[in-house]
Amino acid sequence: MSTVPPDKREATKDVQPHRTRILVVDDDENLRRLVAAYLESEGYDINEAADGHSALSSVEVEEPQLIVLDLMLPGLSGLEVARRVRARRKTPILMLTARGSEDDVLEGFGAGADDYLVKPFSPKVLVARVKAVLRRSGVEVEDEAGGLLSLGAISIDPKAREVHVEGREVDLTSTEFELLRVLTEHPGWVYGREELLEAVWGYSYLGDSRLVDVHIANLRKKIGDDPSDPHFIRTVRGVGYKFQSPSPDRPAEADETNP
Repeated sequence: MSTVPPDKREATKDVQPHRTRILVVDDDENLRRLVAAYLESEGYDINEAADGHSALSSVEVEEPQLIVLDLMLPGLSGLEVARRVRARRKTPILMLTARGSEDDVLEGFGAGADDYLVKPFSPKVLVARVKAVLRRSGVEVEDEAGGLLSLGAISIDPKAREVHVEGREVDLTSTEFELLRVLTEHPGWVYGREELLEAVWGYSYLGDSRLVDVHIANLRKKIGDDPSDPHFIRTVRGVGYKFQSPSPDRPAEADETNP
């Protein structure tokens, strides 16, 4: 039996800690509510939307920390929703869809998705993926972020999750930021694609190392790194990638191969 007086218990109920808000977008009401129930049981606040236009409105009003987005929606596709969200916000996106071909997965990442989960799915896997995406985006932090890192023309602020190239702020997705952070932790170290999958995504995604190549290509484009003559992210033939910040008095080495 509680020893807290009734009036005190009521006051305690009104004081709720801040909880991460997730927007679940799916036109299948049963599945949408099922996903919402899984995530609510983990302590997240959930908003729901049944179509693309409602999803965009909810993003503007509710400002969720994560969007779980179905690819096939009425009116406005999930891909278009992702593109419009990414054009204005860094909100991480987890695509949840029945379309699981390699081309579909790569198209989803190209539209700005941070992760991709194919139906049918395990509730445990869904929750694990959600937590991994939130961790990468800095919403759920497991360890202390380091200080400002300067590597030639690139500066990285892990706490603010900001990247500047020659003084210009670069707008990266949470996954692109985490990929750059991992590569720059040890400049010159060569990371295999499987290592990057494990370090950034926390698992080997469908055994498909092209996932890394797609994000590296997007990252290079944003930081102004010419893939035919990269100054920062170099490809190591048959292995993976490394970050190399060229010194002012030494030109960057020629890349061994394009991704």
